[in-house]
Amino acid sequence: MFNTVSTAEARKKLAEIVNKVAYGKEPVVLTRRGEGIAALISMEELKLLQLIEDHIDIEDARKALEEPGKNISAEKLWKELGL
Repeated sequence: MFNTVSTAEARKKLAEIVNKVAYGKEPVVLTRRGEGIAALISMEELKLLQLIEDHIDIEDARKALEEPGKNISAEKLWKELGL
């Protein structure tokens, strides 16, 4: 389970919370009216999430390239979509 902190408390103890996240590697969920609205994570965790996302994107691209049909350039697609 994640540590949770209200946004009101986070304003009062921001430096302490940031240190716990950055150096203690303890993710913190910020809440408003009891509902989670955001999360603070260490840079190490963010980099890991980005690597995972990149891996998923690469796998999706490989699958798309293997699909039958004619490939078109991004520029042609953008033109067709009016972008």
